[in-house]
Parts: sequence; structure tokens; C-alpha cells
Amino acid sequence: MFFRTFGTGMVTGIFLSLFLVSTVAHAQNNAAAGIGISPATIEEGANPGDTQKHTISITNLSGSPQTYYFYLRDIVAVEEGGVPVFADEGEEKTGYELSEWISLDMNEMSMEAGEQKAVEVTINVPNEATPGSHFGGVVVSMQPPRLRSTGAAVGYEVANIISIRIAGDVTEEAQIRSFSTGNFIYGKPVIDFSARIENKGNVLLRPFGPLEIYNMFGKRVSMVTLNESKAGIFPLSERTFNVVWESDGGGFGRYEAIVSMVYGEQGRQSTISSTTSFWILPLSIILPALGVLLTLLRLTYVFVRLYIKSKLRGVTQSRRVVRTRRQGGSSAFLLVLVVMLAVTAFFLLILLALFA
Repeated sequence: MFFRTFGTGMVTGIFLSLFLVSTVAHAQNNAAAGIGISPATIEEGANPGDTQKHTISITNLSGSPQTYYFYLRDIVAVEEGGVPVFADEGEEKTGYELSEWISLDMNEMSMEAGEQKAVEVTINVPNEATPGSHFGGVVVSMQPPRLRSTGAAVGYEVANIISIRIAGDVTEEAQIRSFSTGNFIYGKPVIDFSARIENKGNVLLRPFGPLEIYNMFGKRVSMVTLNESKAGIFPLSERTFNVVWESDGGGFGRYEAIVSMVYGEQGRQSTISSTTSFWILPLSIILPALGVLLTLLRLTYVFVRLYIKSKLRGVTQSRRVVRTRRQGGSSAFLLVLVVMLAVTAFFLLILLALFA
């Protein structure tokens, strides 16, 4: 049975914090096994025809001597959570491959427990290299290629990420496919925002920027950063970024959120923006407020009706007076309605002044 684990994180453009340090039981000697690789990410710019040399460090994190094997893989996509998808052998080309440009100074290495050694990585950029980003990685495995292909041994793998951006006619274009909150109405000021961004260009993009929250009076009440870690979006793909805003001072009413994200090289940055709205209606405020409002409206109705009856009590029963009372019936209804609406509006203004 064969197990393998790749590190997770951003594809490139960001120095990853880790790429798998695993401690497991080896099936043959029952010793702990693990591999460390550093740096986790190599990101460089290059011109067609350039040659670059880099060094990666391999560490035997197990408690026993190990032999490690090296091979190269292309990255063909990025999963929703930012996990790179490594290409299988013979898979259709995407135009973003890199592995054929890379050579290593060794294919395998024997190491004592806790020992660290270096591997030289040479990147030869072809003269006909297409502009844009190219992605690949150096994979370190605990099993030789012949066993990897048959799955006959127990082994573990780690990989770093290499991103080379080739100069030339690159396309940097992104758009916000959607920007929304998890709900339209919230009972408390803990709001989850989600923005789905599409990379329509041929280079890795790392859009980020402020997400501003405004209350119903147009006053900015808070600001958070969307994609603060500057996670990358693979070319011609989409990725969703999430952030949560929690107000310390409570909230009430309608709010509007505006996100403005920038992307691209310094000095040539572009901006994309979008707007969404939501309501904060805390039940701890709404339910007591409704109870008070209904009580006020009921009292208002009763008092106005009593006032009208007292005014009509001394009127005679003449025909002229009958017409007056008929006209006064509709007037009384309108008076009650106007007074109740005025009470409601005044109550809402007090509620907004207290909690907005």
C-alpha cells in the first residue's frame, strides 16, 4: 500500500509557511519517517534564454537513515482551497509547464537521521518560451521510481513550488465574478463575506484590498482586508476568498459593503470592485421594540378614539349634524391613522438613534 502527502497552501507568489513535515510509522523498520524541504517556494522572473541556479535543502526528519529520490512535476491547476494540482505523466499540455526546463544535480540521496543536504536546481529557459507564468515543483520521495509506478512500497513525498514568470506580452486581467454575504439578514454583527475572483490572464495574480462597511447613514463603520495573505490565482481559473467582519460596538439596520482589490505588477496595478448589502436586525432589540411599538400604537388608538367621541358627544341629531358626523367618520379614521404613523416614525427614529 502506498501513501503520499503533498503540502497545501498558495500556489506561488507567496512564501508558503510549510510543505509537509510528516512523522509516520515506516512499514519495514517501524521507525518514524519524515522529509523536510526548503525553501517551500521559488518565485523568479526570467527572459527567454536565461539560466538560473537555485539550491534546495532536504532534511531527514526521521529517526533512521533514509534514501530519498527526486523527480520533477508540472502544476496544471489549483484546487479551490489553493492546493496545487500536479500533472500526471502523459497528461495534456496546458502551456504553463516548467518541469522540462529544470535539471537536478542528483536523482537520489542517502542521509543519516537528522542530516540536511543540498540539491542544486538549474532552470534553463528556452528561447521560444511563451510569456507568462510557468509552474512546476521538485518532488522528494521515499521510494524509487520503479516502486512508485507499481505502488508496491510504503513511501512519503513532499514537494516545493517553482514559479517562473517569462517576460514578454503577458496578460494581467481579473474580474469579480461574485461578491456577497452568507445571509441577507443577520441577528448579530458577525458577517461573513465571500468574493469569487476570476484570473483571465496568463500570469499568476494575487488580488487583495480593503473591504469597507458603511451604515445606512453613509458613514464608514469598519474596514477589513480581503485576501490579506495575498494568495495567488492560477491563470484562467477562479478562486474564492472569504473574510469575516465582527463589530465590537454592535449594529442595527441596513449596511453596504464595498470591496476594492488591486492586482498586477507594481506601477501597473489595476483595480476591481464590487458592492453588496445586508441587514443587521438583532432579535434582542427587535422583539422588545416591536412589543413597545404595538403597545404605543394600541394606546394611541384608544386615546384618539376617546378624544373624538368626547368631541361628538354634545352634537345634536339634526340632518346637518348627521352630515357632519358622516363626514367626521372618515376624518376620525384619517386622524387615527396619521397619529399612529407619526408615533411609529418617532419610535423608529429613537430606535435608530440608540442602536444604529
